[in-house]
Amino acid sequence: MALPFDGAISAFFQDDAPKEIREAIEEGKKREIIDPSYPYDAWMKKKDYEDRMAALQVELVKLQADVKATGKRVALVFEGRDAAGKGGTIKRLRENLNPRVANVVALSKPTDREATEWYFQRYIRRLPAGGELAIFDRSWYNRGVVEKVFDFCTDAQREHFFGQAPGFEAMLVDEGIHLMKFWLNVGRAEQLRRFLQREQDPLKQWKLSWIDVEGLKRWDAYTDAIRETLSRSHTPQAPWTVIRSDDKYRVRIATIQVVLSGMDYAGKDFEAIGAIDTSICGGPDVWHA
Repeated sequence: MALPFDGAISAFFQDDAPKEIREAIEEGKKREIIDPSYPYDAWMKKKDYEDRMAALQVELVKLQADVKATGKRVALVFEGRDAAGKGGTIKRLRENLNPRVANVVALSKPTDREATEWYFQRYIRRLPAGGELAIFDRSWYNRGVVEKVFDFCTDAQREHFFGQAPGFEAMLVDEGIHLMKFWLNVGRAEQLRRFLQREQDPLKQWKLSWIDVEGLKRWDAYTDAIRETLSRSHTPQAPWTVIRSDDKYRVRIATIQVVLSGMDYAGKDFEAIGAIDTSICGGPDVWHA
């Protein structure tokens, strides 16, 4: 089986990955947490996860009904390191929701025309109308992180972005849009382990891109860009929720809990939502490089 990018991820693992990262991956067992700084040693038990998720799915359907009935506008922004679990989390968030109410916004590279527009313009077109929930799978924060790391923008353009982003988001909130921003963060060893698994899986190879491959070499640059982005865009009007995602089960549950806890809706069951695990979920202080 031909490997994507001529096996560049495997080559990085063998030749360039730090020794402690290679050893953590080689010695780590399935569903064992291989980042020593993570507060758990292993994934949540599957039965516990399924029970918690079943209750949360009922609450999400209640939220959807309320959004549609009341005309609420909800925008959820998902950002994070590559392979941090954004796609899987979004999938579980909307798997029982009506796609006409809850839609995913995953924009590709700007067209030539879009490249000449105001940076936020193409995202504005995808903001929710009344009775809708828009889920942004990556967002305007591309400029804060990936565009910086790969020199896709100038320092002046990025500085201009940081000057406008807080005001832009404050206007959305003032307009009545319920805006929530999530940053999913994964440890370096776990990220590489997930990339290696994708490289070998013909059903998941499509998830890999040149950015993923090159990004492995730029961990520190990403770290610097993420730290600055969280610092400069965490505001009272639009705060970041950071969730450490080395355990896919825990990150999915925590994300849905935050969404449900942050919204008023008919029939809300606080017991079903449960307490949020603050050891992996909180503000930027939870983020770990």
